[in-house]
Amino acid sequence: MRMPRNHLPALTAENEFFWRAGELGVLRFMRCQACGHYVHPPLPICPVCKSREVRDEAVSGRGTVLTYTINHQVWEPGLEAPYLIAIVEMDEQSGLRLTTNIVNCDIQAVSIGMRVRVLFEQCVDVWLPLFEPDPDSSGETSAQSARSNTAANP
Repeated sequence: MRMPRNHLPALTAENEFFWRAGELGVLRFMRCQACGHYVHPPLPICPVCKSREVRDEAVSGRGTVLTYTINHQVWEPGLEAPYLIAIVEMDEQSGLRLTTNIVNCDIQAVSIGMRVRVLFEQCVDVWLPLFEPDPDSSGETSAQSARSNTAANP
């Protein structure tokens, strides 16, 4: 199901890398070069160590469903209910989360702890990060997942 995307993010110098990285099939976040902390939403300074040495870096695009809701309300014309909204925590860092949609599966099959991977939907000049079940997780649980994974090389 393709959802209507009537409310797209405004591109700015600070967030353009995030919204356009999907064109290359890559999910990118700001990362502090001093302490390694990922920063999202993008900021010009690390909230952990206060360094201004932050730059965007690619991540694995894999994560875990922390929570979700199935929405049955049609809030605007063209929206098909029900649809699923989830918070996904990325493997690279505890607390690195995105609010997103889970797609390409029956909504009743989604569960907390489900392993997912990113895919992108182009809408005008942005690429929205959505998530789908990760077929490569082979039963891996979030506790086993790679908090030990490192970010992909940019």
